[in-house]
Amino acid sequence: MKTIPSIRLALVAAVLAALAAGAGCSGKPARSKDRPLVALVMKSLANEFFKTMEDGARTHQKANAAAYDLIAVGIRDEQDVAGQIKLVEQMIAEAVSALVIAPADSQALVAVCKKAQDAGIVVVNIDNKLDPTVLDERRAKIPFVGPNNREGARAAGLYLGERLQAGDEVAILQGIPGAANSSERTRGFEQAMAARGMKLVASQPAHWETAKANQVATALLSEHSGLAALLCANDNMALGAVAALRAAGKERQVKVIGFDNIAAVREMVKDGRILATVDQHGDQLAVFGIEQALGTLRSKLPGQDRDTPVDLVTAESLK
Repeated sequence: MKTIPSIRLALVAAVLAALAAGAGCSGKPARSKDRPLVALVMKSLANEFFKTMEDGARTHQKANAAAYDLIAVGIRDEQDVAGQIKLVEQMIAEAVSALVIAPADSQALVAVCKKAQDAGIVVVNIDNKLDPTVLDERRAKIPFVGPNNREGARAAGLYLGERLQAGDEVAILQGIPGAANSSERTRGFEQAMAARGMKLVASQPAHWETAKANQVATALLSEHSGLAALLCANDNMALGAVAALRAAGKERQVKVIGFDNIAAVREMVKDGRILATVDQHGDQLAVFGIEQALGTLRSKLPGQDRDTPVDLVTAESLK
């Protein structure tokens, strides 16, 4: 007869095989019946931000190996909402102790997260906030541990505004429609541009993706020849915007703002191709969520929302 640990390890192997077939997965975790198993479910691991998040989580787990075990998985691209729902379903089947999730969609993931809670799993929401209205409709209370996206974007926008003239034309590249972090960053950019007297000529989704942002930025540059700045809701889109500017012969003429502080963009901030980005400390964001989940498991008390650090990154701050 198989022992309980053997059964659990067999289940983990089966789950990981399924994940490898349908979504990004990195590494087979060790599991002990004496330690809680935390599942970190992210968005696309093709996005450097989420790879950084995963690395931070794995570093934390190694330093706290006696405290918990970890499964870290992500979807193939930012729009694979169905794939992320499937991942959560698989974590429920695995009977993980806690689920720390960066949802691809603020509304669509609520139902399956509530299902996880109903199965006795501690759920912590990070990065992209689940929709409060849908949470209320589902009678779900899931704590959000993450940055104030609006304030981070507003700070970057105000910094940009100091380097433009009132009336200058600007455009915003949004993330995925329906994602709370995209909406909040867009609002922050809008508030900053209004405060500085800029003319917002366009605000369009580019779905967090470099190639899509390149297409959108190329069209905007053609349509608005006097464009002075592109405010991008993440760094992947900022990279696409820079490529479009280079192709149009306008690199360094049109200012670019990003959000995430990934390594490639940090180098461009240093050399001036990107004016600024926003650091929401991706290497620690999952750690904050994991620590909250572990605290809830220990105390048996409901977790509370928690604001995490967000900082403006400029050439000056990188010196």
